[in-house]
Amino acid sequence: MAASGDSKIAVYAALAGNLLVACTKIAAAIWTGSSAMMSEAIHSVVDTSNGLVLLYGFHRASRPPDRQHPLGHGRELYFWSFIVALLLFALGAGVSLYEGVLHLMHPVPIEDPTVSYIVLGLSFVFEAGSWWVAVRQFRAAAPELSYVEAFRRSKDPPAFMVVFEDSAALIGIIIAAGATAAAVAFEQPAWDGIGSILIGLLLAATSMVLARESKSLLIGEPADPELSRSVLEIARKSPGVLAANGLLTVQLSPQQVVVALSIEFADDLRADDIERAVVAIEAELRARHPDIAALFVKPQTGVRYRETRDRQLQGRRAPA
Repeated sequence: MAASGDSKIAVYAALAGNLLVACTKIAAAIWTGSSAMMSEAIHSVVDTSNGLVLLYGFHRASRPPDRQHPLGHGRELYFWSFIVALLLFALGAGVSLYEGVLHLMHPVPIEDPTVSYIVLGLSFVFEAGSWWVAVRQFRAAAPELSYVEAFRRSKDPPAFMVVFEDSAALIGIIIAAGATAAAVAFEQPAWDGIGSILIGLLLAATSMVLARESKSLLIGEPADPELSRSVLEIARKSPGVLAANGLLTVQLSPQQVVVALSIEFADDLRADDIERAVVAIEAELRARHPDIAALFVKPQTGVRYRETRDRQLQGRRAPA
């Protein structure tokens, strides 16, 4: 499984909203000649493209395991999420900054600003609807956590990406409206270019935050601490287990986790007894945590486990 249905719903809602917004902004930018409006139009086009890229990521990640990828293709979703962050920076931020600088060097008065206000108002309504859907889906996944903590612990990039992109879009609309109002009120078309530059900086900051989190998931983050605690608890209570020494987890996708578990079994167990105990542990873990895609159990004494762990820690601290 590649991602939750909730995050997919948020992406579809964002895609529909961004498509409507992009069409209206492009028409208004051509009609009024506003640089800030053109930057907003570019932003919406990029967001629409990002939605399509995320849907493609869902499709690629949903493919079943094969010989070349025995653990499946779930991590493709993290790869395409990282691509989305790069597109937001390269296209959204880059073109907006270029448009803003160009307009500062060659200011052009805004024609018929009323059209800009109407379009920005409609765009705000469309974006707010998409944002509300995204936030509800994101909060439903971890209602007990704060927004910041939920973002840090989330393993589902499309869910928080839509929230960030829609939030940036709403702020960008406010900036565009303010820049348009300033350009008209002070009769200084340069304010329009300044608004475009501010939108570009906003998109650059958003893309860097999203790229950082997507890169971390792509490289490999551990699973949620609650899952790790539950796995150890289940293993410790299993028959024939003297101690569950520790474990290593890696998140493959929003709903796929690999677990490597170190267990000390009773000394009187035969090899076939240990095998049955492992099968029982795996069955209970999969029943309690369907997200566990693969479980690897290493029979090991507590002393040997700690020795191995200490050597690994010393190796990490050793100077290069």
